Amino acid sequence: MKDIVVVTDSSCDLPEEVIDNYPIKVLPMPVSVKENPEMDISGLSIKEFYDAMRRGEILPTTSQVVVSAFMRCFEECINNGQTPLVLGLSSKLTSSFDSALLAKENMKIEDAVIIDTKCASLGLGLVVLKAAKMAKEGSSIQDIAEEIRHYALHMEHIFTVDSLDHLKRGGRISAAQAFVGGLLNIKPILHFVDGAIHPLEKVRGRKNVVKRMVEVMGQRVKNPEKQVVGISHADNEELAMELAEAVKNEFKVKDIMISWIGQVIGAHTGPGAVALFFQNA
Repeated sequence: MKDIVVVTDSSCDLPEEVIDNYPIKVLPMPVSVKENPEMDISGLSIKEFYDAMRRGEILPTTSQVVVSAFMRCFEECINNGQTPLVLGLSSKLTSSFDSALLAKENMKIEDAVIIDTKCASLGLGLVVLKAAKMAKEGSSIQDIAEEIRHYALHMEHIFTVDSLDHLKRGGRISAAQAFVGGLLNIKPILHFVDGAIHPLEKVRGRKNVVKRMVEVMGQRVKNPEKQVVGISHADNEELAMELAEAVKNEFKVKDIMISWIGQVIGAHTGPGAVALFFQNA
């Protein structure tokens, strides 16, 4: 049986030390400046990236992982005697999924498996990590795919942003939704529905954001004591830690993984975003 490598993209927001310990290959998703798509800003540190956004020096944008990048990755897998399992950013947010399908078709790799996770950020990261753990333990690609389809389908994404302008500019929400979220001291809470971003509700003030996110988790979570919960943040560690503490106090979760929101997702959320990920079934 061939070794399995989990192929994902840089929107997964997994910490580097996690990636290094598992059969995971991360393909870079291009991040550039909206006014100059040829200007690659991926070399900025994550802190520099968010600081530049706050100062209004950059308006970043992203594009999909192209077909040729997947083809090169698949060729490398073949040469190494590996079978690729592709788990990338939701197809509602990028065309990378279509690129992977086309690359598989072009190269006629029958055993490669490509799944639309309908996930993003550390929600995707947790899906990738679960698949990689199963691969490392010797599970078949069929068993991994079956487990991962269910796991990804039931991954909740609950998040808040400092401003909805970045999501509006990237076409992820409407101008009307952005206007409502921008009202004085109103903090929007959003969630994923079938891999797309939808407004959930509005709360007043920072403290109520954490309280409400934990309440939503309480309404939706299943068997928290068996789960690794994810929290990611766009240079807002204080709020992320506050949320983690609230989750620990409310639920006996197995573990909490905290990571930065990388440039791919951060280009659309803007600085200050905080997200919570958990299983609802």
